[in-house]
Amino acid sequence: MEHLGKPAEILLVEDNPNDVELILHVFQWCNLSDRVHVAWNGEEALDFVFGTGPYRGRDIRSQPRVILLDLKLPKVDGIEVLRRLKNDQQTKNIPVVVLTSSREERDIVESYNLGVNSYIVKPVQFDEFANVIREMGLYWRMINQPPVKDDKED
Repeated sequence: MEHLGKPAEILLVEDNPNDVELILHVFQWCNLSDRVHVAWNGEEALDFVFGTGPYRGRDIRSQPRVILLDLKLPKVDGIEVLRRLKNDQQTKNIPVVVLTSSREERDIVESYNLGVNSYIVKPVQFDEFANVIREMGLYWRMINQPPVKDDKED
């Protein structure tokens, strides 16, 4: 369900400009792009979510509906970003989807151990990649029920 008629917010954490361009293009085609924010490295993603660094003053009560997280990131890698998100009371319930080219078993196991909601390996073929992005975006925006803030946690 949309809040106040605004579209869902997606935080895309990706350092590959070609993947970002493709993902945003597919989201635009599906009318999902109007509130996508791109973080180009793990440090920027954490700053955005926690309202620090260049995002100081951002209203952190307004968190993304889902975070799409690459693992192989500069500055702070995706596993560390996931660890920090899931270890913080304010962000632990934000759904996180790992979207990566890594098929390494240790990455998959560690991601799930840290509480990732889904682990998707980026398809190599353009059409398959576009289809995965489209279906994933529709699922997280239209089908999945996002977590409700627990007033007891305040």
